[in-house]
Amino acid sequence: MKRAALWPDQLLPVHHVPPPWPGRAVRLDGTVTYVRDTPATGPDAEPALYVHGLGGSSQNWTDLAGLLADRLDGQAIDLPGFGRSEPGRRYTVPAFAERVVRWIEHSDRGPVHLFGNSLGGAISVRVAALRSDLVRTLTLISPALPFLDFRRSLQGRMLPLLAIPRGERLAAWRLAQLAPEVMAQEVMEACIADLTRISEQRRQEAIEEIRIRYEAAHYAAAYVRTFRGLVSSFLRSYLPGAGSLWRLAAAVRAPTLVIGGLQDRLVDVRVTPRAARVIPDSRLLMLDGVGHVAQLEVPRTVARAVLALLAEASAAPAEPRGTAESRGGAVPAESRGSAVPAEPQGGAVPAEPRGSAVPAEALAGAVPVEIRDDLLAGTEDSALRRDMAG
Repeated sequence: MKRAALWPDQLLPVHHVPPPWPGRAVRLDGTVTYVRDTPATGPDAEPALYVHGLGGSSQNWTDLAGLLADRLDGQAIDLPGFGRSEPGRRYTVPAFAERVVRWIEHSDRGPVHLFGNSLGGAISVRVAALRSDLVRTLTLISPALPFLDFRRSLQGRMLPLLAIPRGERLAAWRLAQLAPEVMAQEVMEACIADLTRISEQRRQEAIEEIRIRYEAAHYAAAYVRTFRGLVSSFLRSYLPGAGSLWRLAAAVRAPTLVIGGLQDRLVDVRVTPRAARVIPDSRLLMLDGVGHVAQLEVPRTVARAVLALLAEASAAPAEPRGTAESRGGAVPAESRGSAVPAEPQGGAVPAEPRGSAVPAEALAGAVPVEIRDDLLAGTEDSALRRDMAG
């Protein structure tokens, strides 16, 4: 793990609030996947794929995808059962990861720069570990990797629902009791630390997204079953076996950026720095005053960290991708039997990978972000303070 860097703010597009990017329904393996395209504005843009979290949608990436359009030709998908995609047959992390892999293969855009927020982060870790041939770089924002103390998450209140027969019906009844405006406000309060950073346009878009959820008869079942699948993956990660998300994280070889908010109310804030410790070639950025969806709350800061990662990755020597084993979907051999302890031992940080040094010209003007002993990152950069202030 090493410190994240921030690309110069003046090299980003002028601030504005774009509308949601245009979307289209694509039939893949018999069901519809909805995808939004953010057209590239630069001639040498590389493909990117954005994966949202539990209860989210492709619209969660509107601002960040726009800021990165000069470097990345973006696509954001709605996972099965969410947004405008049709329901899936299974709602587990492996099933969602398989869908992401199928989308990359179907679109013939791989390898991609892969982004994941929350549940999308867990999905992206699995994809990057098992199909390294499809992933150029990995960016994780508040990844929902395993933790056992659900008192550290507002989602802990949902655990009893998993034990109730037909809990999906109870969830649907609860949704029906709330007006879309009320539900949108509750979701934003849970996900965002400072609501003053969210424009009125984004608030109205969130309300419209809630209305779409209400119209989808499958939504409550998809949400509860996905939550059950995520909790199951958490529990399996602390048992022997190759399916542990922490073991998979240790097998990721792509250059990785891990971002977290210190005011995250949905994922234990200790998870993000732990993910950065476990993933070999990682950079950590912890943001004070930010919640669960940094790409919505402080998109310019996230974009600057991503651009610094892209510059570093493009300057590093290329490594072979996609062994026969990883293409076959098996856990890479080096991760087998290397159990990740339930908690880091002694706070040890893995040595930085060899060959990961960045030439000065590749990051000219980039601002290094200090990582203190407690792994919380801060900066004196004035543009960062502006973004954090909304």
